[in-house]
Amino acid sequence: MKADRLITECRLATMVQSDEPYGAVEDGAILIHHGKIVWAGPRGELPKHKAAETDLLGGRWVTPGLIDCHTHLVFGGDRSGEFEQRLGGATYEEIAKAGGGIVSSVRATREASEDDLFDSAMGRLEGLKATGVTTVEIKSGYGLDMEAELKMLRVARRIGKEGGVRVRTSYLGLHALPPEHRDDRDAYVDLAIGDILTAAHDHDLVDAVDAYCEPIAFTTAEVSRLFERARSLGLPVRLHADQLSDGGGAALAARYGALSADHVEHTTEEGVKAMAQAGVVAVLLPGAYLMLRETQAPPIALFRQHGVKMAVASDCNPGTSPLASMTAAINLACVQFRLTPEEALAGATREAARALGLYADVGRIRKGLAADLAVWDIDRPAELAYWLGKPMLHARYVGGDPS
Repeated sequence: MKADRLITECRLATMVQSDEPYGAVEDGAILIHHGKIVWAGPRGELPKHKAAETDLLGGRWVTPGLIDCHTHLVFGGDRSGEFEQRLGGATYEEIAKAGGGIVSSVRATREASEDDLFDSAMGRLEGLKATGVTTVEIKSGYGLDMEAELKMLRVARRIGKEGGVRVRTSYLGLHALPPEHRDDRDAYVDLAIGDILTAAHDHDLVDAVDAYCEPIAFTTAEVSRLFERARSLGLPVRLHADQLSDGGGAALAARYGALSADHVEHTTEEGVKAMAQAGVVAVLLPGAYLMLRETQAPPIALFRQHGVKMAVASDCNPGTSPLASMTAAINLACVQFRLTPEEALAGATREAARALGLYADVGRIRKGLAADLAVWDIDRPAELAYWLGKPMLHARYVGGDPS
């Protein structure tokens, strides 16, 4: 068997579903050729091969590279002042209605150059990479006009080329109402669904379409129009659903066969059943839950009962989740939502890949998938959920190359 690289003397948490927790292989090896895994399993069963490079890992654990499937990584400025306001008692809704929130990030993002946006995003990306991330989803949604939305998406594509990670982009035109359209809501919705999305698609800048469905954001009718347009362009959809209230977002996501419904703190059993039937992944965002000091957790027991897959992501953004660590997100998912460590790690690998439509490409250590891997200085996989802030990453591989 031809191979560019052999990784051995390691333990594998393959995250392939099996009777073995974590899909674990205690004494494992991986063969990589042309950026893909061509064999993975017990070292004693290693086939004959010719590998140009051999990496001996001294018994360290190897997992699939972590996948952050929900981020707002590209934005201008920050909102640390609003953080202080919330600590002083102001609610997220009150800040938004006073011209803060998303709209304040819109102003800063429009004023920033592409290079400035790239440089600031790369700083945040370093935090994610240092916690084992090899794939990142990046949304637009802080531009809210033609020029700035396309600028954000171009920066996201550049990160995918220069940042040492795989990137999937999401067009989030229905994120907030820009100030210039405060008195002409319909005109903005028409612009976001029509000209801006069309331009983003024509320039190959968008991999999926997203929206924020809440009373302070956009209605189910408006989101339905966006999703119909996405469907006509052959683009998959995702949805910020039921974060602050039960607005029927999960059911709407299911109706359109969305890849995921994200946040879902207020989703009802009816919505959970609809997600299960449609195969919609629930993306859990414990960073936002923590920062907003929410008290209603997502319906984890219902997701388990009805077989809804659960992903975990950072929701890295300037306002409600300034979190740039996937191991911290894994820890918070366990502590706040009571996921098991295995569920949380699956949520940051296998199920996160499913939420991005990348299940056949990344997220498990398995023959035929990309050789995106994270190597850890740990004694057992549960440590990735246990430690908060401890450096554990030994190495990353993206497409089989050390990074």
